Amino acid sequence: MTLYIDPPTWPGHGRMWSHLVSDVSYEELHAFAASIGCPAKAFERDHYDVPSHRYADAVGAGAVEIGSKELVRRLTAAGLRRPKGRPA
Repeated sequence: MTLYIDPPTWPGHGRMWSHLVSDVSYEELHAFAASIGCPAKAFERDHYDVPSHRYADAVGAGAVEIGSKELVRRLTAAGLRRPKGRPA
């Protein structure tokens, strides 16, 4: 199981955020997110939004740190990318 997380560089709601993704399946992603305490409401289309204060938790649990562009590339290559405006 390999999950990926980008640096917390995305601003929103007064804090910085990372994106947590799987390049295997949404089932793998949901299981990992649950194991680190991410609420289901943090899931958005194809990723979980992870606040900066939880970044180390995700990495400590095994998420691999990669850049945002590489994260999107892997998600797209796996066929799991769900951009805004496209049906799920």
